[in-house]
Amino acid sequence: PLCIHMISDEYEQLSSEALGAGRICANKYLVKNVGKDAFHLRVRVHPFHVNRINKMLSCAGADRLQTGMRGAFGKAQGTVARVHIGQPIMSVRAREQSEASVIEALRRSKFKFPGRQKIVVSKKWGFTKWPRTEFEQLRADGTLVPDGVG
Repeated sequence: PLCIHMISDEYEQLSSEALGAGRICANKYLVKNVGKDAFHLRVRVHPFHVNRINKMLSCAGADRLQTGMRGAFGKAQGTVARVHIGQPIMSVRAREQSEASVIEALRRSKFKFPGRQKIVVSKKWGFTKWPRTEFEQLRADGTLVPDGVG
């Protein structure tokens, strides 16, 4: 099957909220246009990095309440995924005839993320590491053993 990736073009941090919004946007479009069981969407980054904030008061008399940079390790504000240039953010596996719909779904979900992203059509067979040209031959020869791992 076809595999299309959304790839980051900047070194940045993507919030868990942005990742969730992009996933929902792409998923809704694909369910509506391709069908519920005709695609496999995978979010390839995980928000493990915790962002913290050292809150400061900005009202009158705040100087008696706060300590400035003493004990400045802040409270957790949210989680983000740290993304490098060229790292896939989302991947979609689908049939060949739904290529235009998958590209449009990823294009729409690009608006939920900061920075620049590229949409790339993979030369691999689905989420595997084998090229599309060789995969059918390898499967026919019995070289590939289905063990349930990519």
